[in-house]
Amino acid sequence: MSIRNTQINLSRRGLLKFSAGAIGTGVLTVGLSSNLLAAEKKAPAAPAEDEINPDKALQELLDGNDRFVKSKRRNPHQTRSRLVEVAKGQKPFASVLGCADSRVPSEIVFDQGLGDLFVCRVAGNIATPEEIGSLEFGSLVLGTKVIMVVGHEKCGAVDAAIKGAQVPGQIGSLLEAIKPSVESSKGKSGDRLENACKANILAQIEKLKSSTVLSELIKAEKLKIVGGYYDLDTGRISLVN
Repeated sequence: MSIRNTQINLSRRGLLKFSAGAIGTGVLTVGLSSNLLAAEKKAPAAPAEDEINPDKALQELLDGNDRFVKSKRRNPHQTRSRLVEVAKGQKPFASVLGCADSRVPSEIVFDQGLGDLFVCRVAGNIATPEEIGSLEFGSLVLGTKVIMVVGHEKCGAVDAAIKGAQVPGQIGSLLEAIKPSVESSKGKSGDRLENACKANILAQIEKLKSSTVLSELIKAEKLKIVGGYYDLDTGRISLVN
């Protein structure tokens, strides 16, 4: 074999290694339409999961929460075989943008298991650029069919924003992101904190919908974005419109 042929083969090997690494880390280097096709063709999934649509995905979340509330959890997809299965690849059916509050763990309150949910959690369930990017990846590349923004009763971050709390470090950045919702909910009848929490959920939904990636998926009827409000006392999640 000539030196030139050896160099070509080595270059090809290097290209293959680079491509594999890029795919493995979710590097998106082509246009939106190409990504949509790639996501559909390459994402690993069980046949039943391929058939799910946004409405069915939302209903699965609500059904799981209903089981949780009624103490009838099935604890699905939590076996050793499921662990081995999803180690080979993931195709979660839903994404959740939730508060980091320790009392609202998504997999538990929706009665789901390994590989079912793509979860982003941050205090105040705010849609930061990083959270939006993560959810774009979850929907475009992994194929989640619904994104639920989940706020909750007595949210400490929203309460602090209402009170104008003086906080150290980067905590203030969270409160600044919530303040517009506090303002927009002023004057409404009912509990002020609950009103602000729900307004914040709706505000974060609008931020997500401003993403060109997510908006294109919504237009193509491949994605739905909804809001949910979690009751700490009952465990019930109600839709917020």
